[in-house]
Amino acid sequence: MLYIKNLSYHPPATPTPILSNISLELAPQQLGLVVGPSGSGKSTFLEMVSGLAERTSGEIGWGSQVLEAYELQYLAGLVFQFPERHFCGSNLLEELRLGHPELTSEQVKRALEEVGLDHLPLSTSPHDLSGGQQRRLALAVQLIRQPNILLLDEPTAGLDWSMRQQLAKLLAKLKQHWTLLVVTHDAGELLPIADQCWQIEQGQIRKV
Repeated sequence: MLYIKNLSYHPPATPTPILSNISLELAPQQLGLVVGPSGSGKSTFLEMVSGLAERTSGEIGWGSQVLEAYELQYLAGLVFQFPERHFCGSNLLEELRLGHPELTSEQVKRALEEVGLDHLPLSTSPHDLSGGQQRRLALAVQLIRQPNILLLDEPTAGLDWSMRQQLAKLLAKLKQHWTLLVVTHDAGELLPIADQCWQIEQGQIRKV
């Protein structure tokens, strides 16, 4: 179980905290949805949980263990908003093997199967994929690391209605095996598949 207790983030340069006393719990194989407008602290919150930024105070833990930022980087897999901008491989195989040259063909195939891209040739360029397929590839890149929890920042941003529906179905399937925490400004298609939902505004969170 992911638990967050009294999480705050107050950089010295800001007059007020960006995040203030955030607490929540998310059980394994659940999808938690954090909804809030732009500037509410959503992306900063995910950066804390993924270990990319140091919290000012509070605890983030998995099970009974409190984790430091560097430990969270191993625990969590973060899919950024518009992840296609971060692709570096010239084809699917290269993209999945970046940082993991030891991966077998079977492991690569399984990761692509999990996100519904196993029908594509491994020689396909990530930049030749549709927007929805690129989001699926970004998920596969994280899944191949076998994280305890998947973190998604605005996963449906920029997608048309059909692609949003398909992505929601994929996330519903993934939560059978993974724990997911999603932040978005538009709950839309994600709300029906969420097990828990919170509203974030001006750095504070409440369950809805």
